[in-house]
Amino acid sequence: QDQAPSPPVGSRDDLVGWIAAGCKPREQWRIGTEHEKFLFHVDTLKPVPYAGPRGVRALMQSLIDQFGWLPIMEGDNIIALKRPDGEAGGTVSLEPGGQFELSGDPLKTVHEVCAETHAHLNQCLTAGSPMGIGFLGMGFAPHWTLEDMPRMPKQRYGVMTRYMPQVGARGLDMMYRTCTIQVNLDFASEADMVQKFRVSLALQPIATAIFACSPFTEGKPNGFLSARSEVWRDTDKRRTGMLPFVFEPGMGFERYADYALDVPMY
Repeated sequence: QDQAPSPPVGSRDDLVGWIAAGCKPREQWRIGTEHEKFLFHVDTLKPVPYAGPRGVRALMQSLIDQFGWLPIMEGDNIIALKRPDGEAGGTVSLEPGGQFELSGDPLKTVHEVCAETHAHLNQCLTAGSPMGIGFLGMGFAPHWTLEDMPRMPKQRYGVMTRYMPQVGARGLDMMYRTCTIQVNLDFASEADMVQKFRVSLALQPIATAIFACSPFTEGKPNGFLSARSEVWRDTDKRRTGMLPFVFEPGMGFERYADYALDVPMY
């Protein structure tokens, strides 16, 4: 998204301070969600390419024309959408295989999140239905091969596509054939952040089980209820999986910054 460059990071303390600056009083706490869905053509049941009259770019242009979204460009390509300044609605972005993502606004309650989600999906259906585009909320593409998946024209996805096979066997599946939902929470203090981090990590396997939605690969049962979760077990072990240190004494802003600094860059 077009904005001023971030200031250079000069020290470890800069990173710790950036996390600490996120502390907010309870009355300012918000919840933000990011959720993805696959796009497919309803007549062929095949994934939607970026270009063409029934492509991802055309879908985004329809959202611009009908609902006042503004394009975020990379070169000549629309790679995301944002609302005009001062308007609520979050941003719409593209994952590597054309997964359509809403990065929602920070909202006060899950009921507001629900309303935001439905408004977004209604817009998607209004824009996509005349093009014969459908939307599928599953954790792993149930029928398509990796070769079937389109490639979105974002430069960093090219970097990721080259890097992923060097560090795991399923990284390209993660990029191109999975969808996810992410939740972002505010915190009041370092202790509050640690407590929420621990609770959310402890609940993650339960959430994975409750919302398991990926039992098929290339049209056949794959032996998992959550193939998406299995993909993440061999994507990049240095930056995925559970984080045992979060439950150890001494966990805090500094410990997390040290962990992040130890993970190699792409």
